[in-house]
Amino acid sequence: MPDKEWQDRVKGLLKAELKRRNVSYKQLAERLEALGIHETERNINNKISRGGFTAVFLVQCLVAIGCSSLRLEDA
Repeated sequence: MPDKEWQDRVKGLLKAELKRRNVSYKQLAERLEALGIHETERNINNKISRGGFTAVFLVQCLVAIGCSSLRLEDA
């Protein structure tokens, strides 16, 4: 699978988890800030739109929204 497809898959995983928990990018920025991670709503939007974010950013977001497990089979 080309890198672009992997990026789209990971982007979809994160967006799905945000949607399941009804968390907006603004709320995600606030939750990340509470963890000491400084990201603006705009930066988050740009990173997720591109899909080329780091594994560290993905895990930070998942922790911030309270996601303790991630199903890869459905992606």
